[in-house]
Amino acid sequence: MFEAELPKQVVETRPVYYTTFETEAKDVIEELGHGEGFYIGNIIKYLYRLGRKGNNKLQDLYKARQYMDFLIQLLESEEEV
Repeated sequence: MFEAELPKQVVETRPVYYTTFETEAKDVIEELGHGEGFYIGNIIKYLYRLGRKGNNKLQDLYKARQYMDFLIQLLESEEEV
């Protein structure tokens, strides 16, 4: 997913080091065949801690939604194969 497609709230908190290398860690995890579990785990993490870290519920929801979008894209790409 290109940064322009991410919600403004997610882009603002996305550290530069996520894109230091050509390939993001999430893409490597996908290539190793663990993308679905990785995304589900992150969705659970952000929903579980909702509002507990910095008391910013919306930020946690945006991040959970971002991982849901990643998961949807992964599953859609698998259906196309």
